[in-house]
Amino acid sequence: MIKLNEGWQFTSPDGSEQAVDIPHTWNAVDGQDGGNDYWRGTCRYRRTFPRPDFDPQAQRVYLEFRGVNASAAVTLNGREVMTHDGGYSTFRADVTDVLADTNDLSVAVDNSVNDRVYPQKADFTFYGGIYRDVWLIVVDKDHFDLDFWGGPGIKVTPTVSGKDGTVRVETFHNAEGAGVAVRLVDAEGAVAARGEGTDVTLTIPNVHLWDGVKDPYLYSCEADLIVGGQAVDQISTPFGVRSFHVDPDKGFFLNGRPYPLRGVSRHQDWKGIGNAITKAHHDKDMELIREMGVNTIRLAHYQHDQYFYDLCDKYGMIVWAEIPYISEHMPNGRENTITQMKELIVQNYNHPSIVTWGLSNEITISTKDKADMLDNHRVLNDLVHQMDPTRPTTLACYAMCGLFNKVAHISDLVSWNLYLGWYVPGLFLNDLWIDFFHWKYPKRPLGYSEYGCEAMTNLHSSHPKREDQTEEYQCVYHEYLLNCFAKRPFMWATHVWNMFDFAADARDQGGEPGMNHKGLVTFDRKIKKDSFYLYKAWWSEDPFVHICSKRYAERNEATTAVKVYSNRKAVALYANGEKVGEQAGEHVFTFRVPLSGEVKLEARSGELTDEAVIRYVDRPNPDYILKKGEGKGQNWV
Repeated sequence: MIKLNEGWQFTSPDGSEQAVDIPHTWNAVDGQDGGNDYWRGTCRYRRTFPRPDFDPQAQRVYLEFRGVNASAAVTLNGREVMTHDGGYSTFRADVTDVLADTNDLSVAVDNSVNDRVYPQKADFTFYGGIYRDVWLIVVDKDHFDLDFWGGPGIKVTPTVSGKDGTVRVETFHNAEGAGVAVRLVDAEGAVAARGEGTDVTLTIPNVHLWDGVKDPYLYSCEADLIVGGQAVDQISTPFGVRSFHVDPDKGFFLNGRPYPLRGVSRHQDWKGIGNAITKAHHDKDMELIREMGVNTIRLAHYQHDQYFYDLCDKYGMIVWAEIPYISEHMPNGRENTITQMKELIVQNYNHPSIVTWGLSNEITISTKDKADMLDNHRVLNDLVHQMDPTRPTTLACYAMCGLFNKVAHISDLVSWNLYLGWYVPGLFLNDLWIDFFHWKYPKRPLGYSEYGCEAMTNLHSSHPKREDQTEEYQCVYHEYLLNCFAKRPFMWATHVWNMFDFAADARDQGGEPGMNHKGLVTFDRKIKKDSFYLYKAWWSEDPFVHICSKRYAERNEATTAVKVYSNRKAVALYANGEKVGEQAGEHVFTFRVPLSGEVKLEARSGELTDEAVIRYVDRPNPDYILKKGEGKGQNWV
């Protein structure tokens, strides 16, 4: 494989040119500054490359793109070799017969407004560009399939049979009369099973299960294409053997035992970079997610980078994968939902982390043709079951989508995007809503696909309230929801919206337009908000103590509340070396501290400590309060 990421010439709409490397987006800045005025249209990328070293009589060369948003027209040496609609999946074409000694590659990339390619309306920025790797792939003329929906040419379906693993391996190739040799290899490199054929079922005795975050054990499936007694092509894919099911009364089960899914949603963009991120950015995201003790990730609202799915496999995350069929049904976009779903499943089928395919998100927000929308969902649901009978379908419903709405009863599972206690008053409404749904539809597995509230790290209050955008209200909100979910083990999954702040150019909230600030970590991944540590206290076994509201350093009150998050069972607080108190409990510990002058706080639990400094001021600091007219509570719709 030959990477073609370097040495591109980018031409913007005004005709100006600049040298760029892939990954690249032209919306890295204007897609994050608010006003819904970021530039959407067609830009061009161009580069040359020499003919790769190959035998044109015996080999073929493919050109592969792993992510171009949103539509691409690819021209090589003056000939259009492929087009693609959909900004989040892999696509490729055989370009062997077009290659010359020096090759001129040009890509027209279009993220403009239209009525046929998803997404077009949603609460996130649609970055334009070639933002994932570009490759040349040289293979034998007889090779495993590279032409079917961007897939790898191999399909591995594991099941559990007592103590053994049963693994069906299907391979696809273009060589008439060829044979296929298959090996299943364990993590130590030993061959666990062998077989021959394009559709072979093998047994792994005493199989080592892929068992979530505690033991995400991976095997490898290797296949050789045999022509004339020689191996002319080889492919391999990691896989894990696991069983799972969802019980409407008891929640999610992994390998036969209850395994409550509690986790986060993730968008792929970073501040100042947009979606043109590298493996290092993916690694950092996973590092932060794992630190918090998460065991499930909803990868919203589109197909994510294969590298991140690989990380989910490696670290045992349970994944909800979905297509960007979102916010609005477009009758002219039905075919695009089908092709994007086919690509999602074919390209990601072998990932053990994925347990469900998402049909759509908040589709009832602005849909006009409801009958056509419902029909499209039924078609998608049937398609998924046909392509992958091993995984259930799911769907994320809009908060205002009534629980009797027909769309909420098409998929196998359902979750809701509910912000009760944020966009509407009354945190207790979450309890009422969940219990009513479960009473009305006791056989329908229910989850929360989104819940959360905005929090700016510069805004603070000793008396936080809904829509004030303070870090403190985000804590109040999430404290309530965590307790709410703990009382309801029948919920099949809950996913915080969102793990990270992300760009949503149509928004104007918190004094920083162009952003959704519901993340538990800031857009640049530099600040973990206090709510991050609340979830760590609930979910992580890595012991810690954390003093909240450290950024609320100046306070105008004689006595102030100091909150500590910890996963230890007892915490003591000291102020200027004097013990304020010690509490036994779980997750949240709150102390009252007299405030005069500057106070150095120290939280202790055994050998664990955390420190903060607060001080009394004569007047409240106005910088902690959202200024009038700074987008207080203004949503994107």
